[in-house]
Amino acid sequence: MKRWLRQRVDAVYEEVLSREVSGAPTHVAVIQDGNRRYARRKGDDATDGHREGVQTTEQVLEWCQEIGVEELTLYTFSTENFDRPEAENEALFDLLCEKLREFADADRVHDNGVQIRALGEVERLPERVRDAVEYAERRTRSYDQFVLNIALAYGGRSQLLEAVQGVATDVERAGLEPGEITVETIENRLYDRPVRDVDLIIRTGGDERTSNFLPWHANGNEAAVFFCAPYWPEFSKADFLRGIRTYEHREESWRRTRARRAIALLGAVSDPELVEAKSVVERFRDSLPSGEQPDPEELETTESTHADGLDSSGQAAD
Repeated sequence: MKRWLRQRVDAVYEEVLSREVSGAPTHVAVIQDGNRRYARRKGDDATDGHREGVQTTEQVLEWCQEIGVEELTLYTFSTENFDRPEAENEALFDLLCEKLREFADADRVHDNGVQIRALGEVERLPERVRDAVEYAERRTRSYDQFVLNIALAYGGRSQLLEAVQGVATDVERAGLEPGEITVETIENRLYDRPVRDVDLIIRTGGDERTSNFLPWHANGNEAAVFFCAPYWPEFSKADFLRGIRTYEHREESWRRTRARRAIALLGAVSDPELVEAKSVVERFRDSLPSGEQPDPEELETTESTHADGLDSSGQAAD
């Protein structure tokens, strides 16, 4: 009876959370932590934990597609993981080969237009894993409805270092001017194909750190972060929806901050800046509490006041 009641409560809570979700992040990145600790708690081998974790991975992909997420990145194997016992890694590599090929052949992947890509130093992985990666990428290369990134032999700092070294080489040998270096210059050297900015990072297993995961695309975009206690094999849809809610609250806070800053600047900026500030207020006004929302007539009055003090050339009148 207790188990039935718990399941019923969880189902109701999940339904409540589903109703609260009103907008999905475009790109979710997940640190799937806790597989080995989950297995140890049950008295199993680490590989058993990873295998159960794969089932969660498949569910998360479905949940992302249900709410409209367009890109999902999974932190599957870091460069630091090479230091783990060889037997454990070999078993994990076998599981990766099995699941990459299985997933690349799955009807649901092809029916939903899922493109599978690997991020990281794939060349460091055993040949059988590289072959499985190549197979999955080739089978799904033409799809563009949803992107599934598998971070393998991945280290965010090393990725950035490699990109910077590539830019430095172009400056030295190819005549690239330092002033010509842009955000796109770096991004084009990070990965073979574009990766969207990360909107939300989810980490399971209780640790509250992002572990050098997608620093350019997450930190640069000020991504929301959701830490939760369940180990990856235990991660539920309710946990997932709580993460999405964290993202939505982060977005709401950002909008309120932008609107408040713009209101504060309205009375103390030049004419071109005034137009931009007014635009920001109009876009994000509804995100403010009703008591803080400016009256549309006040905005018009502020703009007219600035206009009256300027001549036709935009200079202050004598």
